[in-house]
Amino acid sequence: MLSMLSSGIFAICAAIMTAAYTLGYTRIYLQSQQHSLWYLGFSLVLVIVLQDTYFYFTHRLSHHPKCYRWLHSGHHHSKNPTPWTAFAFDPAEAMIQSIYLIGITVLIPLHLSVLVALIMVMTMGALIHHFGVRLFEDSAIGKWLGSWMVGCAHHWLHHRKYTVHYSLYFTFWDRVLGTQYEGYETVLSPKNKTVKLEAVLPGKTIPFPVPFKKAS
Repeated sequence: MLSMLSSGIFAICAAIMTAAYTLGYTRIYLQSQQHSLWYLGFSLVLVIVLQDTYFYFTHRLSHHPKCYRWLHSGHHHSKNPTPWTAFAFDPAEAMIQSIYLIGITVLIPLHLSVLVALIMVMTMGALIHHFGVRLFEDSAIGKWLGSWMVGCAHHWLHHRKYTVHYSLYFTFWDRVLGTQYEGYETVLSPKNKTVKLEAVLPGKTIPFPVPFKKAS
């Protein structure tokens, strides 16, 4: 139900952006010559980084005791998240996330392809974070990527322990502001089939969601 409501709210957001574009209130452009080609890549990276920052702080705010019940509790009905819960936002939270998409089209010059790419990254990222499929190999490069990029293990821990892991794409803000789960890099190893979270369930060992394996 929440996913359907969220989809409706994002559809309304798309309608608003379309109307605003028609009326000339956005900075969306269609001709690639309007800005240099390097700007296409730069603007995509920019809006992804800005969204990661926006999401971290709004997500963390949604866990405040005065906001949680009406802003974010619906998403945490699932302890072991699945793709069905990826967009299970409370209506207020869906509106807050929609505001970001509207805001960047008004403030930042964006080629339509960049906006489409951002929405694809956002959608695929949300699904992957809730899949329970290991993304990173047990290698130096894999561990480095896993320590700096949000994967399903990172978000799964958030669904178990609400005071850690608020980031969307990168772990930067969790690291800087002290909300990264202590020992998270150890959890990343494929050799670990279980993880002890005494702060979550004292004295118990919690299995990773099934299936939780290397992505092929």
